Amino acid sequence: MNKPLRRIAIFCGLLVLALLIRGNWLQYVQANALQDNEHNRRISIERYAQPRGDIIVDGKPITGSAETSGSDFKYKRTYKNGPMWAPVTGYASQAFGANQLESIEDGILTGNDDRLFFRNTLDMLTGEKKQGGNVVTTLNAAAQKAAYEGLKERGKGAVAAIEPSTGKILALASYPSYDPSSFAGNSTDKDSKAWQALQKKNNPDDPMLNRALRETYPPGSTFKVVTAAAALENGLYPDPDQPTKTPLPWTMPGTTTVLKNDGNHPCENASLRVALQWSCNTVFGKIGSDLGNDKMLEKAKDFGFTSEHFTPVRANASVFSEDMAPSEVALSSIGQFNTAATPLQMAMVASAVANDGRLMKPYMVDKLQAPNLDTIEQTDPEELSQPLSEENAQILQSMMETVVEEGTGTTARIPGVKVGGKTGTAQHGVDNSEKPYAWFISYAKLSDGSSPVAVAVVVEDEDADRGDISGGGLAAPIAKNVMEAVIGNRK
Repeated sequence: MNKPLRRIAIFCGLLVLALLIRGNWLQYVQANALQDNEHNRRISIERYAQPRGDIIVDGKPITGSAETSGSDFKYKRTYKNGPMWAPVTGYASQAFGANQLESIEDGILTGNDDRLFFRNTLDMLTGEKKQGGNVVTTLNAAAQKAAYEGLKERGKGAVAAIEPSTGKILALASYPSYDPSSFAGNSTDKDSKAWQALQKKNNPDDPMLNRALRETYPPGSTFKVVTAAAALENGLYPDPDQPTKTPLPWTMPGTTTVLKNDGNHPCENASLRVALQWSCNTVFGKIGSDLGNDKMLEKAKDFGFTSEHFTPVRANASVFSEDMAPSEVALSSIGQFNTAATPLQMAMVASAVANDGRLMKPYMVDKLQAPNLDTIEQTDPEELSQPLSEENAQILQSMMETVVEEGTGTTARIPGVKVGGKTGTAQHGVDNSEKPYAWFISYAKLSDGSSPVAVAVVVEDEDADRGDISGGGLAAPIAKNVMEAVIGNRK
């Protein structure tokens, strides 16, 4: 071979080698990145090439799929009563992606999960079309409807309900909400307009915010249940009926500021029971101050504060601060200052008390199913912590039941059912300039001793007169309806 030909051959050989290296680089190194790239339209086309599996509540699908035309996406997602279920399902949009269960369980719903490999292979050999699996939730349709309809009458807010013995989420409602069907397609006209109209910058009510999991509110006096638990567990007042030696007025330590109570209630030297019954700020502020920041923070953490929770949809971490001055600890111990909680977090507090002190990990997916309904994965209940001993939990139960029987929570009474609860009216805005939030946390107990449901409700009623806003007046009736719906399902 002469010299020019040899050079050409070497050059061609280098080109082939470069091509092989590039091909292997794309195939084995960058494959996952390219597959996950948001601009890779082939993935979306494949995702919507067949109907998605369904999200199931009480044995019935709350989702569906509809065949489309005029697009390379063959199917799009549909939702039944979309606004009511949006905090559970999230959305799956051809144009705007997916979130919540639609995103977390996308592999099962599209049929692309590795655990469906053998079934997909079998379907390919037999000529069957690929199918998606199902996500079976723990939600209770009647409880969800009671929660959503209750909020709808009030304007804004959220509800979270849990089965205390397992941690199953029974209701997760947020209002205002949105219909995921309205932007499930990829129309630049209809779907894009619907999406833009729902964005916070265009809609101050922020209907796509999942208030039950992602909004942290000042919990107000509902946090006094945590403070009472801290007092019992630390032996500060082991007897709920002994006087607490709390003067009236009570001045917060290190300040000249007198902590005020709402109303003219018997708070001077009140026992824990009476203080919870009438929501005495002075008693619980002094308890927090006496215990100190570290013990209060430790008890808040035992109930789940300061940690994110994955249901599997992520819930924001609730807040109880460290390194606070004694007066700030006092205010935080009555649910003000820096204290903030999601509705899910406060439902966990009520749930732990109702479950004799054991806090179960909250979850909303009961099981994942293959297209032939075989179970691929089953969620087992898991204990998260034990913030209270069984004895102290039962003492706190008796105190919360006094609140509903004879205190500020009488609107949550249910005939023939023992109900424990705590009201809250949380200050909001600079110097309490905004209308307060109305809270109520509760649980129901049946005659057989079982506790089927614990609930947290927060209401942001901008239309109510300031003086009419109270946890007992606005939030407790919603909690009552949710508890009755769950109890009704068990009969």
